[in-house]
Amino acid sequence: MSKISRELEELGQSEIQSSVIGKKVMETLKELDKIAYVRFASVYTNFKEVGEFGEYIEKLDAKPKK
Repeated sequence: MSKISRELEELGQSEIQSSVIGKKVMETLKELDKIAYVRFASVYTNFKEVGEFGEYIEKLDAKPKK
C-alpha cells in the first residue's frame, strides 16, 4: 500500500477521486495476487453478468504480446 500512497502523493493533488484510487489498487493487486484482484474487481466494477467476470479472468490468463 505504500507504493500506492507514494504514487498518489506524486500526483500533487490535495483531493484524489476514488476512481483513481480504485484503479491504482486494481493495478497493484493484479501484480501481487490475481485472486484478490478478481475479487476486488468484482466489487469495484460492480459486475452485472457472469460474462463480465469471465472477461477479467481471461485478461489475467492472456499472455502479453511481444
